[in-house]
Amino acid sequence: MLKTIITALALVLAWLATPIAASAQSTHLLIVVGLGGDEEHGALFDKWGAKLAAVATDKLGVPAAQVVSLSGPQATRAAIVKAFGALATQSTADDTVVIVLFGFGTFDGQVAKFNLPGPDMTPADFAPLLAHLRSRRIVFVDTTSSSAPFVEALSGPGRVIIAAAQAGQHYATLFGGPFVDAFADPAADADHDGKVSILEAFQYAKTQVAAQYTREGLMPLENPVLDDNGDKEGSQEPGAQAKDGKTAAVLSLGSINQEALPADPKLRALYLERQDLERRIDSLKLMKGSMDPAKYEQELENLATELALKTRQIKDAGGK
Repeated sequence: MLKTIITALALVLAWLATPIAASAQSTHLLIVVGLGGDEEHGALFDKWGAKLAAVATDKLGVPAAQVVSLSGPQATRAAIVKAFGALATQSTADDTVVIVLFGFGTFDGQVAKFNLPGPDMTPADFAPLLAHLRSRRIVFVDTTSSSAPFVEALSGPGRVIIAAAQAGQHYATLFGGPFVDAFADPAADADHDGKVSILEAFQYAKTQVAAQYTREGLMPLENPVLDDNGDKEGSQEPGAQAKDGKTAAVLSLGSINQEALPADPKLRALYLERQDLERRIDSLKLMKGSMDPAKYEQELENLATELALKTRQIKDAGGK
């Protein structure tokens, strides 16, 4: 079952009660799905990007006109530059601008890159794009491998910079999946204020990633970090009262739509159990390259069987 992250965030309630922080109308979201490396990973990264867009508009109230998704052949450097230009024009100083990258990243020992069709993009390519944004509330999330160098390069006042893995980690990362899931899962709302802050989403995703590696008996290959104090150093343990985490604790995409889950407690529990199984299957697929093939196939079969049985339970109980 999903684990509830219990963290005291005393400052969140007061700040999120203000009109600016609480307004979903002030959020602009740019989602970029880069190269997947192979068909299986590409499909998974596309799924995460599509789910984040759907959650933002359907559950969190972000206007569809303020959500831009680039994927496949459309996710080029030129298209990203154009999208940032639109953000610079359409967003105001008090808006929250969120950029989330999915896909693969590389590091050659000196430069980190976000892999795209055509020319890749480096932290130096993104830096002037962020500088042109008027917003004082910028969230930049790189869920790809070898993404840590983006933190040092893009860190600055009013910015929350998140990276999923240290430089030189070239395996597909798990972080993006649970990071997206957090915004639709009431369990991620640690302070129960009806919103999943960027900090809460980070903590939720980090916990889910660690749990997956533990289940597989593998050494963790990801060390997610968050920086929001502008010192160019990401923290693995950010918090509302820690060195990093104060800004991330008061920024969110919008309010959770609790009505997305059934009101009946037993049926609701079954839905949450199914969501957890789906999340575990996605995570397992990303770990395929670092696992024994026979073990991978067996665990995938076991989880698929559990998912089928859970779906039948939901149908028998009157759910969808």
